[in-house]
Amino acid sequence: MVERSAIRKDFIADYDGLADQWWDPRGALAPLGWIARARADHLPPAEQRPGHRQACLLDVACGGGLFGPYATGRGYRVTGVDLSELSLQEALRHGFDEVVRADIAELPFDDASFDVVTAGQCLEHVPDPYAVVGEACRVLRPGGTLIVDTIADTAAARFVSITLAENLPLPGRPPRGTHDHRLFVNRERLTRTARANGVELTLQGLRPRMRDMARYVAGRREEVRMVPTKSTSVLFLGAGTKC
Repeated sequence: MVERSAIRKDFIADYDGLADQWWDPRGALAPLGWIARARADHLPPAEQRPGHRQACLLDVACGGGLFGPYATGRGYRVTGVDLSELSLQEALRHGFDEVVRADIAELPFDDASFDVVTAGQCLEHVPDPYAVVGEACRVLRPGGTLIVDTIADTAAARFVSITLAENLPLPGRPPRGTHDHRLFVNRERLTRTARANGVELTLQGLRPRMRDMARYVAGRREEVRMVPTKSTSVLFLGAGTKC
């Protein structure tokens, strides 16, 4: 675990400052939308619960609500939790039924409250991602689905996510300093943590489709599709069911 004193204190302020770019297809947050679409590929259709209760989904670190249209389109009641108040306001405008401002390592929800919990592109920004995963598993109902995606703690991920992504003058480039390689996530520890909390995660890598990326850079396409890869050494996604 990285000491809290070792990381930046203004991370949420960054996202408050970028709140108007959540839905900009060529803005600094555009790649998060591409990854949200890939995350949705692992989202099961909502099943009506006993007592005619609508299936519930929690989006951890929901940001501006990029996952909202996918979740509501599958029939879920969607709750988002984040620390950025301005981002939460965006989420409410894009399909979220409820938003809560809270620390994602201390979720303010009862045990077994949700049928699906997603945590996209947030674990690599917190000092203890494994605590966040433990909390996500805690609020997930038995039989529910956990979906996470993040960046691996490898030299390859540091090169791609920081050296290239933050410095090449391309559309969709995150601001310099967005990522701290010390916070990148250990895959083995992530899967052990989920397993200890009842979820067996299956991991797969993700990368941009190269043809889409070329067209996006050339201004001939507004979205880049992410495709699965065998290698999980840079960007990866994990999905599993709670026993």
